[in-house]
Amino acid sequence: MIITKSRYEINLMREAGKVVAECHAALADFIRPGIRTKDIDAFVESFLLRHHMEPAQKGYRGYPFASCTSVNDVICHGFPGDYVLQEGDIITVDMVALHKGLHADSAWSYAVGEISEEARHLLTVTKNALFKGIEVAVAGNHISDIGHAIQTYVESEGLSVVREYIGHGIGREMHESPEVLHYGPPHRGPRIRKGMTFTIEPMVNTGTYETKLDPDGWTARTADGGLSAQYEHTLAITDNGPEILTQL
Repeated sequence: MIITKSRYEINLMREAGKVVAECHAALADFIRPGIRTKDIDAFVESFLLRHHMEPAQKGYRGYPFASCTSVNDVICHGFPGDYVLQEGDIITVDMVALHKGLHADSAWSYAVGEISEEARHLLTVTKNALFKGIEVAVAGNHISDIGHAIQTYVESEGLSVVREYIGHGIGREMHESPEVLHYGPPHRGPRIRKGMTFTIEPMVNTGTYETKLDPDGWTARTADGGLSAQYEHTLAITDNGPEILTQL
């Protein structure tokens, strides 16, 4: 069941989203060659707590960290640890803030120092794909119109869209209905309506869209070892179109 949100609930999500956006902005200056992914996780946890937000990922289904740090061929759910970022890496940092019972979720990909043209193209296309999806997230359209817009654009740029990991409704639960696919035909599934809140979070690969899972049961990688990037915003649907809750 899709749960629409009240203005009060959306306002709380907006407050959480602002802190998430501020944290991502701060990470842009913090991330550099020589730091460990667990340093990034500590930065995220400290930032959220200082701003009176709960790091909602920590403890979710047993996940032990406040963020996911996904480097190079890792698509999503990468464990923070002792890996030291190298010049030319790309890293996606995903975090969820919980504020008075409401969630806001955003992932962002970062270049570590100077990166290759291939990696730069991947980041540009993935970010553009997110906003292609947001453009069609308007009341009256179908949820599947989002995925169709994303897939059409990404494949026109010679890249591929991950199938297994998708966007989702969000609110009092981190994951709610509807499922938001980033691929597929248009004009399918539920219609978008005012008060819906959900994420759009395309994961885009340089090679195949196929994935593999590490033995930890969380870390998802590209099946061919190619690079992967992700950008994610939490949205609220209004009479005036989609409002991005996780940007400054």
